[in-house]
Amino acid sequence: MQAMILAAGFGTRLRPFSLIRPKPLFPILGRPLLSITIASLRRTGCATIVVNAHHLREQIRAAVKTEAGIILQVEEEILGTGGGLRRALPHFTPEPLLVVNGDILHDLDLAAIYRRHLASGCDATLVLHDCPRFNTVLVAERGLIHGFSKQAAPPPGLELLAFTGIHVLNPEILRPIPGSGFYNIIDRYQELLARGGRLRAEVVRDHFWTDMGTVPDYLELHAGLLQGRVAAGPELAAAAADRPFQHAPDVVFGENVRLEEWVSIGAGVRIGDNATLGRVVVWDNAVIPAGAVLHDTIMV
Repeated sequence: MQAMILAAGFGTRLRPFSLIRPKPLFPILGRPLLSITIASLRRTGCATIVVNAHHLREQIRAAVKTEAGIILQVEEEILGTGGGLRRALPHFTPEPLLVVNGDILHDLDLAAIYRRHLASGCDATLVLHDCPRFNTVLVAERGLIHGFSKQAAPPPGLELLAFTGIHVLNPEILRPIPGSGFYNIIDRYQELLARGGRLRAEVVRDHFWTDMGTVPDYLELHAGLLQGRVAAGPELAAAAADRPFQHAPDVVFGENVRLEEWVSIGAGVRIGDNATLGRVVVWDNAVIPAGAVLHDTIMV
């Protein structure tokens, strides 16, 4: 199996924090999301994994240096989801390609999704779910994608669902994409449909998925993991076992530090006397002054 992680985006909805660290490197219970995604793909059976990078690319470069066998594709200009995939085409064989957005966490069985795509004979399989704020994909009753729309309600006989950012595609469909410049993979999918191509919908329900797109989303993910409402996968099980207060072993706590509800604290953090933290994610090497009161935020 082969895969690509799309990690080049700007993460604008997470500013100012995404100006400090690219969104794929935001820590989840102390572990960078990109590391979790790579481990998940390897567990799925992916031998070839390409990661693209643009925004804060040197941080992505440093992160993948610690991951054996990862191919880094640095993009001097932002190429978009389609352009990035087209640029990476020489790294892949003709076999189907698993593509995962670099800003999502989920509990889906990627190997099973890949197998069902192989059996389908379709040009691509898009993993979809019902997420009303993102529902833009029109799906016919027989499980094929009919098109893409931002209308509030689907026409009769169609269901409106959201794209999870996970898809499996046959690499040859990428060849018509221009070799340079920004290009969205959804535009390519629309072209395929217009020419009679077949896009399969893999509809998932009763699953866990988050795109970690905003600060509230990021904090809610930690709340779910540390309060036991979200099952931690194999990559996070050890850290989640310390719930509701997860912290690296080298954190220095001052006197009378108070932790409330749930807290995640990274490595090298120093917390001053009489500080109070509740519903907070503290990144590596942060210094929290004595007497600080922090709630519902990220501390860097």
